[in-house]
Amino acid sequence: MTNTTTPTAPTAPTTPTTPSNPSTPPKPLTHFTPPASTASTASTAPSAHPVPPSPTRTAPTPTAPAPWADLVSAALLGTERRTPPVAVRSGQGAAAALLDAAAVSTVRRRAALRPAPAGERPAPAPADPRPSLPPAARRRLSLLLADRGGSGGSRRGTAPDLTELLPQWLAAAGELGYRAPEALLPALLDAARARTDLRPAALALAGPRALWLARFNDAWKFALRGTGRTTELPVGEDPDGVRQQWEEGLFAERVALLTALRRRDPQAGLALLVTTWPTERAEDRLMFLDSLREDLSAADEPFLEEALSDRSRNVRTTAAELLSTLPGSALAARMAQRAHTCIGLDRTAGAPVIAVEAPHECDAGMQRDGVAPKPPSGRGERSWWLGQLVEAAPLDGWRARFGGRDASAIVALPVGDDWRTELHDAWCRAAVRQRNADWARALLGAPGAPSQAADVSPAGSSRDLTKLLTVLPDEERAWWVAEFIAAHGLSDAFRMLGVCAVPWAEPLGGAVVDALDIARDAGSYPWSFSGVMGLAERCLDPAAADRLDMLTAVTDEPEGASPGSGGYWSEAFQRLVGTLRLRATMHTELTPPPTVHDPADAAAPADPTDTGAGTDTDADTGTDTDAGTGASPDHGPAPGPTSSPAPARTTRQPLAP
Repeated sequence: MTNTTTPTAPTAPTTPTTPSNPSTPPKPLTHFTPPASTASTASTAPSAHPVPPSPTRTAPTPTAPAPWADLVSAALLGTERRTPPVAVRSGQGAAAALLDAAAVSTVRRRAALRPAPAGERPAPAPADPRPSLPPAARRRLSLLLADRGGSGGSRRGTAPDLTELLPQWLAAAGELGYRAPEALLPALLDAARARTDLRPAALALAGPRALWLARFNDAWKFALRGTGRTTELPVGEDPDGVRQQWEEGLFAERVALLTALRRRDPQAGLALLVTTWPTERAEDRLMFLDSLREDLSAADEPFLEEALSDRSRNVRTTAAELLSTLPGSALAARMAQRAHTCIGLDRTAGAPVIAVEAPHECDAGMQRDGVAPKPPSGRGERSWWLGQLVEAAPLDGWRARFGGRDASAIVALPVGDDWRTELHDAWCRAAVRQRNADWARALLGAPGAPSQAADVSPAGSSRDLTKLLTVLPDEERAWWVAEFIAAHGLSDAFRMLGVCAVPWAEPLGGAVVDALDIARDAGSYPWSFSGVMGLAERCLDPAAADRLDMLTAVTDEPEGASPGSGGYWSEAFQRLVGTLRLRATMHTELTPPPTVHDPADAAAPADPTDTGAGTDTDADTGTDTDAGTGASPDHGPAPGPTSSPAPARTTRQPLAP
């Protein structure tokens, strides 16, 4: 017998065991979830006409759908720990019911979407004419971006830390003029978002296509702030476009515009800033003023002199600091006159002695020139004012003040009334601000002197030895730190090593390795020097890997040594050697053989749609046969100090995540 329905006479749902009641109104079916067996039951029932499957084959009570957040919570915790907020049919497990409810909820949400007018199609990404990375380098970049660091334990084993090698790889690829593969741009932007130290090199390698991509993801908006050094104007060469961008752009866009314009034409950038300076907010004026620090010249002095009368104290202080870096400025002359009044030779003493008479007040003129009247906690007012005067006074003016003596002779003079520490600290800050290598050299002194460690940073001193080192040339800085380590060890040398040029030139590299070897012989654990060891992995010359192999052997522990220290040191040196060889391999991968490219192809312009610029079929495979072996499958063994093959490696250096 065939069941039929009459469309003109709605009736209540019926079941085989329940008689129909025409007087009962039908229940709403808007939230009904048909059971899985409905379709099969309806398909086997004979019917003369197409009849929709009757929802009354089962007897669940229609209920409102469970919130999506509750379904997700139950799925994350598991159905054994949290009962899912769904109806469970007979013979069905809780997990299956949860998945059915999630599927129905997903379909319901998608069905509720209404069509919207099509948005404007974005403009195509700009072309990047730079050459694409070699295949091996693309695979290496994929591995470096996929690595998320180690397990976080104290023992790192012998595997290189890929996260610390990524900055060097990006810098090397950028120097060679490559562009990042488009398929890896999202991962590269994510890495730059998580690590601000990567942003300049990452954005330079990513190029204009990363900036185009960043406009569609709020998480990548940092890329639009102009982090890297460039002389290209964001709006092109049109003067009207530059002015419109300056007057109507966002603050980050205006800072990028001013910075780029200053790098191309400093006076044009200053003229643009002057047009809106009186109407800018105080915090914006401070940021704009700081952008003048680069390419600062005497032509900026009139504007900075006016900024000394600004309403904001921070703006006044920054303007005074910038003027003090110009030795010929009027502010520098005023500060020199004040400082020379307070400091000079004591004519009454038999031997030359520096006499100091700190200022007794901080008048309005001193405050206008950037002297802060209120000292920090624990500092006396007079010493605070004196330090600011000496710091802003030109260092070259002290020669005439002290009878023609040079910087070394002035620093060697005794200072009366216990003012030596305060005076030398101020001279150190002045040497850093004015980038005066002669005074930095004199204040640093001899690195191997027995009392040097205490003399350069006496009790109560605020001088920063590392900042003084940055004033010296690279080779002299490396030599000074190497001599300091040879005389005083590694305990006070960590920050000094961080400002030395990479790779470390000799004798600095040898001094660090010798100091680490001495620490091993002393029986201490290697993680006491983990910071220096990490710097050595990133900064030693990769060519030193072969001659460091002898340090990877497990040595006999000396009497009184920490238990197991010999094995731990062996692991640390194995990791050091493996990292150096991996760095050599990465540099080799970035330099393709000259026979790779056809001359006809080399003469043709770069095509942004080629396979190197598009999807990389081998970029994300996660396999690399040369991982940790110091050799590249495409380019042979890594360069070393000799042409002999590298010794057999017994350590495992996994690179794939």
